[in-house]
This record gives sequence, C-alpha cells and structure tokens, in this order.
Amino acid sequence: MTKRKHSNAHEGETGGKPFSAEAQAKLVSRVAALAEALCEAEGMELVFIEFQREPAGRVLRLYIDKPGGVKLDDCTLISRQLGDILDVDPEDLGPYNLEVSSPGLERPLWRARDYDRFKGCGAKIKTSVPLNGQKNFKGVLLGIANEIITLKEKGTDKTFAIPFKEVSRARLVEL
Repeated sequence: MTKRKHSNAHEGETGGKPFSAEAQAKLVSRVAALAEALCEAEGMELVFIEFQREPAGRVLRLYIDKPGGVKLDDCTLISRQLGDILDVDPEDLGPYNLEVSSPGLERPLWRARDYDRFKGCGAKIKTSVPLNGQKNFKGVLLGIANEIITLKEKGTDKTFAIPFKEVSRARLVEL
C-alpha cells in the first residue's frame, strides 16, 4: 500500500468541512472515472474506491488489481499519477490522504459484474435498508440477474435475493 498526503484546497474552500452525501457520491464517481482510465492504461483494474472521514482526516482509498497480483511498485505508480492528476483538478477535494493498495483476501465487491465473477465464493453483504428485517448477509454467491444478487447461506438451503441498489458494502470472505 502506498500513501500520499494531498491538499489541493484553495484558501477558504472546503477546508475540512464535510461534503453532503450527494456531493461525496458525485466526487467519488468523478475520481473513479479518472482512476479507472489510469488503471486501464497501466494494465490494471480499479477494484474499489472510497472517500471517507477517518480520525486522521479524509482518506481517498483505491484498491487495484492485475493478473498475477499487485506489487508495491504498481501501487506507487498509480498513487503518483492519480495524485498529480487530482492536484491540478479544478474540483476541490480539500485536504486528504490518498491510499492505493491491493484488494487483499476480503476483496470489496463494487460492480454488478463482480457478483458473477466471484460466483461460488463466500461473501458478506450489508444493505442500506433492512430486507425482511435483516441488513447483514453472509453466504455463497450464486450470481446476479436483473440487478438481484442471490446469496446462499452456508450449510442451509436458505437463499437471499438482495437488490444490487440496496447494497451499502460487500466483500469476499472465507466461509
């Protein structure tokens, strides 16, 4: 993992003030488009991106991957290039720390296609709203169809139908 501290805030702008949920989603989407194009150009995949406030300040965290796995040099390359792009970007992120790393064993599931790609693997899914009184699900991924993720609870015949749009966080896990 590489870390890089940035401050592209112009005096008087943002300065650590919280972004609205809508502004943050828009910002993540814009940065994701830039990062995805950069990763593709370097033969890598953008796995996941998040921008959140943590005790040490705002963190823009990217997970990248490539065939054969990601090395420290890959993380450094993407961190430097993306950091330079964001430093000259007219949109203000305010002060933040940029972190780039491999997805690890508990790889985030971010795109709909991830649920088919990792079919048969264990996953933990948290929804933004309760589904039949439950927000946390764990089981084997059976795939996605019509924007509905199917997850089978380990050791039972119980399956869950989870709307993709309701997923707030999902990761691969060992079962």
